[in-house]
Amino acid sequence: MNRALVEHADALASAGAELVAVTRLGLDETRTRSVRWSRDQTRAWQRSNPWMTSFVDLDPTHPCWLLGLAPGRSGAEVTAWLESLPQSWRDQISIVAIDPSAPFAAAIRRVLPNAVIVVDHFHLVRLANQAVTEVRQRVTRDRHARRGRKIDLAWAHRGLLLRAGNRLSPAALAKLVIVLDRDDPTNEIGAAWGCKERLRQLLAAPADRAVIRTRLWAFYDTAATADMPETSRLAATIETWWPEIEAFLMTKITNARTEGGNRVIKQIKRVACGFRNQASYERRILLHIAAKNTA
Repeated sequence: MNRALVEHADALASAGAELVAVTRLGLDETRTRSVRWSRDQTRAWQRSNPWMTSFVDLDPTHPCWLLGLAPGRSGAEVTAWLESLPQSWRDQISIVAIDPSAPFAAAIRRVLPNAVIVVDHFHLVRLANQAVTEVRQRVTRDRHARRGRKIDLAWAHRGLLLRAGNRLSPAALAKLVIVLDRDDPTNEIGAAWGCKERLRQLLAAPADRAVIRTRLWAFYDTAATADMPETSRLAATIETWWPEIEAFLMTKITNARTEGGNRVIKQIKRVACGFRNQASYERRILLHIAAKNTA
């Protein structure tokens, strides 16, 4: 049965070997399987942490969104996959959406020098939420010399701190004010929350450079006033990736289709209870998606 599936998948791949024209490309990684430890011939422990990079067509009018898969998540794998395709195909790509990954960005600049790189805003908001969480945890340790507990308002309502401020109901906003008033004596959690909200406002800015500059200044000013390691690191990340962030703000192109593809890939992995063979894993993913698109 497996042999028949392999033959069918390879035949299908050969039939659809010619890639459609792509102008917007999305990249993201997904874990192939859980981390494993094993001993080599010298009896030393070796860590196996396999990943896989997905290449996705971001044009929603094209039904076959998955263009290909590459083992690993380094710049070398991205470079090798792109260079395996004709130069004429690569020259059509004008925009590439990624998460804040330096190896991915370096590979794109090397192989697709004329493409504009945009950083997906979802990952930036996640970094801001991570900064809020780290500040909350640090404040709790400094105050109580322990981890947060249910009796701590900031821990009990930690999810409230991560929700979008403009989407909070009046009751939720009033509860947040109480949490910060009673369980944030140094105002550090509130300052981190303010930085997170300023960044969200920046990422929601219209494609107007004047508005973008105003909101960028407001974010940097809030981070400088907070003057904490966590918020300063967040501001440094925004500064490092600003050209790619500004490109996102002007184009509004996101990596959402790639993230959705990762969800499909993970579902396939769960149904199969994990694949031990990388080639078999990739073959079944491509076959599943091809079958869905031709159904």
